Amino acid sequence: MSTGRCCACFGKKIATFVNVASPGGSRASLRGDWLSSQARAGAPAPHGQSAPHDVCRWLHLAKPDVLFEATSLSPRDGQPAIDHIRAALEAGAHAITANKGPVVHAFEELSSLAASKRRRFLFESTVMDGVPIFALFRDSLPAVHLHGFRGVLNSTTNVILSGMEDGLSFADSLAKAQQIGIAETDPTNDIEGWDAVVKVAALIRVLMGVPIRLEEIQREGIGTLSGEAVRAARADGKPYKLVCRARRTDQGVTASVRPELVPLSDPLAWVVGTSSIVYFETDIFPGLAITENNPGLEATAYGMLADFVRAVSET
Repeated sequence: MSTGRCCACFGKKIATFVNVASPGGSRASLRGDWLSSQARAGAPAPHGQSAPHDVCRWLHLAKPDVLFEATSLSPRDGQPAIDHIRAALEAGAHAITANKGPVVHAFEELSSLAASKRRRFLFESTVMDGVPIFALFRDSLPAVHLHGFRGVLNSTTNVILSGMEDGLSFADSLAKAQQIGIAETDPTNDIEGWDAVVKVAALIRVLMGVPIRLEEIQREGIGTLSGEAVRAARADGKPYKLVCRARRTDQGVTASVRPELVPLSDPLAWVVGTSSIVYFETDIFPGLAITENNPGLEATAYGMLADFVRAVSET
């Protein structure tokens, strides 16, 4: 379920929306009147239907300066995160999210709303944890034209493929990834390539300025790969990776997410475990690579903290 809390930090009042497990695994929502009176007490929420006016009422009562939105990804529509962020901006709060959905499905709307309210809509933790990809292009590479990119951006599939290279079956490698907390209980979004597709769409939409739809990105997951095929590919010097690609064309942008045999001469071949890499091709820099090596949860948290500092230091 989604839950909200308020606290103070650096002299600013912060509101948060996160997902927490409810008894029996059901998805309950918090009513605005419950939030206003009991959020700080940590009491369990009543069951009921989520509605935007509940969020608005809570934000009206809490009067936060900043909203941290960290609910789970809904690849197909970005909800309820979009409603949370829209309500926060309309209430005069900065909106910071680790959820890729609002970037893919409502980037232009939410950015325009933020500008009209003189607030910030920031989302550095949506791709490669807290690595400052969006801030790099926004703040440090003005006027650079991005031709395309490729990378390994989903850590769950990378961990599964690494386990298969070490001798595990697909099922056993997935189970191990779940045991160590890398893979979700329902890993469908990762295994079928949806998480990577949403990340690709976010990068295209923000960095290349093209509002691509998810169905326009060719998608193939790793579920059909056998342990034997993965180990044979590694032995041949061309390991399998779930490769994300995007390329600007005369018609717009072409993009794909699919398993590829990557030669060891390519930096993407050496990314293992929870590590990630993205390789940008621009008009000024023909090859600009960013790599993170086995990040922890604190990396995602840092991305949100960095966005918080950016937001409040400018207001």
